[in-house]
Amino acid sequence: MSNSVSFKDMAYERPDLEAVKAEYARLAAELAGAETPEAAEAAFLEKDQLDRHTQTAAELAMIRHVIDTRDEFYDTEAAFWDEAQPELQSAADAFTAALLASPFRAQLEEKYGTLLFAQAEQERRTIKPEIVEDMKRENALAQEYVKLIASAQIPFEGGTYTLSQLTPFKKSADDAERLAAWKAEGAWYKEHQADLDRIYDELTHVRDAMGKKLGYKNYLPLGYDRMGRLSYGREDVERFREAVRTYVVPLADKIYRAQAERLGVEYPLSFADEALSFRSGNPAPRGTADDVLEAGRTFYRALSPETGAFFDMMLERDLMDVLSTEGKAGGGFMTQIPDYDVPFIFANFNGTQGDVEVVTHEAGHAFSYYMNTDKTPIGLSMPSMEACEVHSMSMEFMAWPWAEEFFGDDARKYRYAHLAGAITFLPYGTMVDHFQHEVYEHPEMTPAERHATWKRLLGTYMPWMRLDGEIPFYAEGEGWQRQSHIYENPLYYIDYCLAQTVALEFWAMSQDDFANAWEHYMAYTRQGGTRAFTDLLAHAGMTSPFDEGCLKAICERATAWLESYDLTGIA
Repeated sequence: MSNSVSFKDMAYERPDLEAVKAEYARLAAELAGAETPEAAEAAFLEKDQLDRHTQTAAELAMIRHVIDTRDEFYDTEAAFWDEAQPELQSAADAFTAALLASPFRAQLEEKYGTLLFAQAEQERRTIKPEIVEDMKRENALAQEYVKLIASAQIPFEGGTYTLSQLTPFKKSADDAERLAAWKAEGAWYKEHQADLDRIYDELTHVRDAMGKKLGYKNYLPLGYDRMGRLSYGREDVERFREAVRTYVVPLADKIYRAQAERLGVEYPLSFADEALSFRSGNPAPRGTADDVLEAGRTFYRALSPETGAFFDMMLERDLMDVLSTEGKAGGGFMTQIPDYDVPFIFANFNGTQGDVEVVTHEAGHAFSYYMNTDKTPIGLSMPSMEACEVHSMSMEFMAWPWAEEFFGDDARKYRYAHLAGAITFLPYGTMVDHFQHEVYEHPEMTPAERHATWKRLLGTYMPWMRLDGEIPFYAEGEGWQRQSHIYENPLYYIDYCLAQTVALEFWAMSQDDFANAWEHYMAYTRQGGTRAFTDLLAHAGMTSPFDEGCLKAICERATAWLESYDLTGIA
């Protein structure tokens, strides 16, 4: 494919599903019948090309659908892919089985590594013909949630806003306006609570049924396999949770007590007050969306030749859609378009600090893919989710020396708020994971019991929050329903926490020697997806978040920095 095609010129064509399935069957037969290592490798490489083509079509349809969920053509295509993906996964299973049974496995392992065989075994545990219909139902329910969230039209102060467009008001320095925005958002969720409860209730039961059909006690073992976790298990995650409660929650509590003092508000904080870091307002990016992207260009060009070439390419080929527009799905993500060897960034700029974090966070993901498009098969270009989130969360910290480019006079505020936010995120993110473990261990819970579970966990992980009913949706333990990952990507959220821990290691390293930190970052990134999470870290000279003392050391370092940071003149 041409290496200069703009996103708008990338042609989309729906593949013939039966023809693709027939190709998978043909390649599986060829691999199974291969009589030489060369013949086996030829089938392996042809399958990789087929995967790249189908993934490209699926991604183009998905991206164009979320850019405008009202577009009827791409709405139909998104629905087609929701049905097609489980069928394709099932159709590819015969090839995976042939790969694992190949007499030439040793030769393939030598050339392409052992990880893809471990991944193949894991993948086979996640798919059986008897769960294909459940997977389709799961996709349809997740899509229903996406559309419901994208449809929000919230009346506020004489205007009408989407959930994303309301965000700046939820962070307003004006107490009354901020509280009113939180109440307006909460009221919209309450109004749609019956649907939110129903969708998640059904998702829980569908996922539980899939786990049971595959021979598990519940969804959790299947969920871990679907997340591609090969170097750690539930016990490790539980140990990490314990470390978060022991070391991070007390530090986060200190941060919020200091915040209450700065704002002159009561502790524990209301949800609306927790959202405001400084009395004079949260750090805001300088200028327009274009200014933020231009600051991104300055940063990436200065950081390294590779990052400069990468970001220039993203801008030149329109591989970012970042403005918040009507009909656009919420959130932000990066994805790959393999036939063109490029990443794509989707976001919803809204004039807040989060806009800068898109240019650093999502571009961190995109850069890692850009550096690894030469990996074969396509699956080795990106690691598992928690490993991917290291690229993005660490890139946010790599941007610190250029904070003035993005924030101007608010740069000092930003550095403090960013580090404090990274610490205070860990209890919340860990709670999201803990909540899901309880839900899938007890799929029989009623919606009311799920809300009660969330409210109980809030008391453990976020004791600085006031649950007094001032903002009903949040204070009644229903706030988890705005966390899209819980609906769309079960068990994903702990990945952010593990990655945030590693990103904080990079932050500490960059404070001592920035060039050394960047060297470690590149050593981590250049591996692509060729190793499992903890092995990637070991090969880049980083500490695993599961290591005894990892979070303790980070919290000590962050405490010293936050307590000595000069906030003079910042109200």
